[in-house]
Amino acid sequence: MGRAAFLLLVAATLALGRVPASGADPTAPGIACPIAQAILGEVGQPTPEISTDKMVRFLAARSRLVIDVRPYDEFAVSHIPGSVNTAPKPGLPMSQYTSDVGEIDKIARGNKSTPVILYCNGPFCGKSQRLAADLLAAGYTDVRRYQLGIPVWRALGHATQVEAGAIWSTLDKDRTAVVIDAREAGAFQSGSLPGARSVRSGEVAKAKDDGRLPMLDHNTRIFVIGKDETEAAAAAEEIARNAFHNVSFFAGSVETLKQGREHAGAPGSR
Repeated sequence: MGRAAFLLLVAATLALGRVPASGADPTAPGIACPIAQAILGEVGQPTPEISTDKMVRFLAARSRLVIDVRPYDEFAVSHIPGSVNTAPKPGLPMSQYTSDVGEIDKIARGNKSTPVILYCNGPFCGKSQRLAADLLAAGYTDVRRYQLGIPVWRALGHATQVEAGAIWSTLDKDRTAVVIDAREAGAFQSGSLPGARSVRSGEVAKAKDDGRLPMLDHNTRIFVIGKDETEAAAAAEEIARNAFHNVSFFAGSVETLKQGREHAGAPGSR
């Protein structure tokens, strides 16, 4: 997404996502809320929306089945941590892409009262709406949409998660992508990914000044790796909250990531 389009999307979210604060008169003019509590406020949709703030809380509680309803390749390169992805409904053109309810039935083990949250590519993406309609028709009783989706999730300073195969395939194609290794210096020096830069959690401000982070293009794709999910996610969140809009972390170890590349027949170390 280009910078101009990105800023336009955030502005649209601020303009469209106005909802009354708790206890406020919803008919009063000019009533608005912090953007993290905003929704689109769509009219005529049979399923309710949730805000980014509620999405964060539901994910922390692990109390909902959160489904990324985009194609797997999009999910693999960047998804909200804690979400799952399913196969598509067969026989549809890509413009009408919809996840398969039958696959969701398997995850929910046939329990139609399972609380479900859907998200996709933001305010102008229809995938969540189409699947929500299918789920209601199939008898699901608690379906909500995070309609602001991936673009606003990122805009509000949240990192996403990336799968191993997507890191390698992206690095093969995108020479501007940056790999950040969040491990301690000794582990980094013992071997990392090709071209990786060492930036530990707590070092982001310094890395902005010394060239380790791409200060001339904050939309650069950044992959963060570490000894484990906790280390990588912490560094990724810190980078994302420093106005970098395309930050994803790998939830496994660097060793696991490198082994996957080596098993595929290509070098996996610098």
